[in-house]
Amino acid sequence: MPTPTEATLAQLQAQVQALADREAIRECLYRYCRGIDRLDEAALRSAYWPDATDRHGPYQGSAAGFIDWALAKLQGGGRLVHFLGNILIDLRGDSAAVESYFQAFQNDVDAQGAPLETFLAGRYIDRFERRDGEWRVAQRTVTYDWLRQLPLPAGSDAERFGVRQPNGAQMPHDPVYGLLAQAPSGAPGNT
Repeated sequence: MPTPTEATLAQLQAQVQALADREAIRECLYRYCRGIDRLDEAALRSAYWPDATDRHGPYQGSAAGFIDWALAKLQGGGRLVHFLGNILIDLRGDSAAVESYFQAFQNDVDAQGAPLETFLAGRYIDRFERRDGEWRVAQRTVTYDWLRQLPLPAGSDAERFGVRQPNGAQMPHDPVYGLLAQAPSGAPGNT
């Protein structure tokens, strides 16, 4: 069997690096979704570079400003669920053009203050940058492709969800934070 040439090894290393870069970008997008859905400020801030910008619905400015605005706006309002799909990543050295389709379900209110259930679909159009080996959003534009609002069903969580417990919650009360606080398998004390 012939031994791999230096060119073949370099090509394999480049392919592995591209896979690692794409996975790091996806992980960053997923951190953003957890951060916004659970109102987890640390997760949100970890998805953006400190000097990043965000054009997000009525908000346009720094990503740090968006996070402050979103956390304040969402603090008192119900549930949020974001789904990602069709994540297209065009790697360009230490930057990447990324288009991620999203669906978001959230509570809102109409002009008279009546509660609404809102379904949004669109795309995050992101410029990611790799700095010191880490990928984060440097510039985001949220493009909306679909919006549907309906009156929010009446009733408490217990009435609506019944025996389907536990329900999703904001940080630190969501069950995922209990899991994350546990020592990893194989760690001292976890046998």
